[in-house]
Amino acid sequence: MHAYRSHTCAGLNASNVGETVRLSGWVHRVRDHGGVLFIDLRDHYGITQVLADGDSPVFAELEKVRSEWCIRIDGTVKARDPELVNKNIPTGEIEIYIRDLEVLGASEELPLQVFGEPDFPEETRLKYRFLDLRRDTLHNNIILRSNVVKSIRNRMDDQGFNEFQTPIITASSPEGARDFLVPSRLHPGKFYALPQAPQQFKQMIMVAGFDKYFQIAPCFRDEDPRADRSPTDFYQLDLEMSFVSQQDVFDTIEPVIKGVFEEFGKGRPVSQDWPQISYKDAALWYGTDKPDLRNPIKMQVVSEHFAGSGFKIFASLLENEGTEIRAIPAPKGGSRKFCDRMNKFAQQEGLPGMGYIFWRDQGEGMEAAGPLAKNIGPERTEAIRQQLGLEVGDAAFFLGGKPAAFEGVAGRARTVIGEELELTNKDSFEFAWIVDFPMYERDEETGTVDFSHNPFSMPQGGMDALGADDPESILGYQYDLACNGYELISGAIRNHKPEIMYKAFELAGYPKEEVEKRFGGMVNAFTYGAPPHGGCAAGIDRIVMLLADEANIRQVIMFPMNQRAEDLMLGGPSEPTNEQLRELGLRVLPQED
Repeated sequence: MHAYRSHTCAGLNASNVGETVRLSGWVHRVRDHGGVLFIDLRDHYGITQVLADGDSPVFAELEKVRSEWCIRIDGTVKARDPELVNKNIPTGEIEIYIRDLEVLGASEELPLQVFGEPDFPEETRLKYRFLDLRRDTLHNNIILRSNVVKSIRNRMDDQGFNEFQTPIITASSPEGARDFLVPSRLHPGKFYALPQAPQQFKQMIMVAGFDKYFQIAPCFRDEDPRADRSPTDFYQLDLEMSFVSQQDVFDTIEPVIKGVFEEFGKGRPVSQDWPQISYKDAALWYGTDKPDLRNPIKMQVVSEHFAGSGFKIFASLLENEGTEIRAIPAPKGGSRKFCDRMNKFAQQEGLPGMGYIFWRDQGEGMEAAGPLAKNIGPERTEAIRQQLGLEVGDAAFFLGGKPAAFEGVAGRARTVIGEELELTNKDSFEFAWIVDFPMYERDEETGTVDFSHNPFSMPQGGMDALGADDPESILGYQYDLACNGYELISGAIRNHKPEIMYKAFELAGYPKEEVEKRFGGMVNAFTYGAPPHGGCAAGIDRIVMLLADEANIRQVIMFPMNQRAEDLMLGGPSEPTNEQLRELGLRVLPQED
């Protein structure tokens, strides 16, 4: 017999009754039934119930065993009494009478319980992550992640992609976040950077003549943490293709993502037709470029109904250039109590409030109620109702000013309204491509222009488009894929022509010399017959987070950092030794108070 096990803890059933077997695993829980000890023995695969009574030669030893001890047992498989069969586990028809026991690894008093998964502070869970990973939910999430990655690899292989690995130690590249820098011992005073993404490498793979590339790539960004983003590193499905248009990229990646969600989505519907929504429309309709289309609410511009109206706040706003009034329809939200609650929400978001109108039945017909209705009168109110398609029992909320100032709040209000009024379908996956991103954005304080998205993207219209009077009007072949309120994919058709690249960077304030200094390798490659190419990257962590029904990305990462980008288990970041600093020619300056 094997030194540790003849079967796993999920590998026995009624057909094994009478056999002598050996199992190894962890003590999930111990139950003392008056002279009979029952233990749920757990391994990676499942749970088997084992027991011993006073006649067992190891009963006295078994009494010393505690939760999460790692043990090996030998015993005889017995059938459970019919009324004691546990149909919830594969081994529920049998139990094992223990005849021999070996403690493989005793456990000290546990800092967190594994059985039952009671709630513990996140700091405790991260410090003892090796124990937290034994718990069913987290353990299953990590197995799900492994299976999702395997499925993605198989699907990419089926589409003719080759998997290549790109360097981890490289040069700094602007990807919209801070680099993690690595000092060079051989080149004092110079630094490598951990790649924020394999962007330049995958483009040069296309120049090198490889037609379809993909990689499950680690990416490193020194970012502020949030629930759906790791503060240090993450993994993405990175892909690039030659001789493709934007639609070709969509047609390639859609079946991969759709197939993964159908395979691992636990039967939840996956939208089959993925709309392509312009960035401008997404901001207008949903207040975000990663809309949750499970929520049917679409915001609309209603400025014409308030211009010159009796509601002076909005009427005055509209006299200023670049302002507008937007409405958030709220079907079934037509009560003063709900309207007041949403007004309070807006105040908590830092706004003075949020105007509203709700429609009710007064017995003699429909009546519009609320302060706004009184100020603008029945004719304008009725026009708003008809535009929004609302009826008795419905409401609408209004925000005004320059869209950039209130769009975020409007988007969050739309989300709250959809959830509170139970309009949002929680049991599906709804996808949408967001397209036509602006290439540039202007800093309102300084007036300077910079890239708003990936700087290596091809402008729509090529060189001609870059001659526009207003850089903010230039659109790029850039796209994101949103699902249920999260950005899952970002990508672009690349700028593969040096003359267009120089001009694009010039508009963002980067002279030719700076481009050649920072991206000389890629620009040089493009002078030797670069093909048109494009691609995208899909966030593995977010995909698994959605499939696992988790709200926090740390629940699908095996060893995540905490909110302060600290590894509580191994103690990172740590202080370097004086010898390490001398080798690198560095010294640490004391922090100023």
